[in-house]
Amino acid sequence: MLCLVYDSLTGNVRRFAEGVGAELGLPLGRVQGSPPAAPYLLLTYTFGTGEVPESTRRFLRAHSAGLRGVVASGSYHWGPNFARAADLIAAEYGVPVVAKLNKGGTAADRQEVLRWLREDAVARLTARTGEPRWNAGSN
Repeated sequence: MLCLVYDSLTGNVRRFAEGVGAELGLPLGRVQGSPPAAPYLLLTYTFGTGEVPESTRRFLRAHSAGLRGVVASGSYHWGPNFARAADLIAAEYGVPVVAKLNKGGTAADRQEVLRWLREDAVARLTARTGEPRWNAGSN
């Protein structure tokens, strides 16, 4: 089972992560807290003009092995730097950008993240660990 790990400056990412976690009953942790006990989806914010927050960078340096995907928030007024932290993390760690949130995100953003967690996370988890995927047709 995946868990959710978040980094939040204003509370927008925290509220989004809590809502998604509550809906699916997923464990939730902060980047400043204990190391994740399972592979995780990272939810973070974009700092300044499109940078990854230093607190998120520190966490990833120590715990990147469990990273399976990233969600980042930002503000549309930053144009091409909108939620750019997601792009930077995805490129550096080879994981998908699951969603980019304008500030606290919308209901559609939440549904997109829930869909990814429900439908794609198991396949992504097994592909990344190199374990064989279960196939109903051949088992």
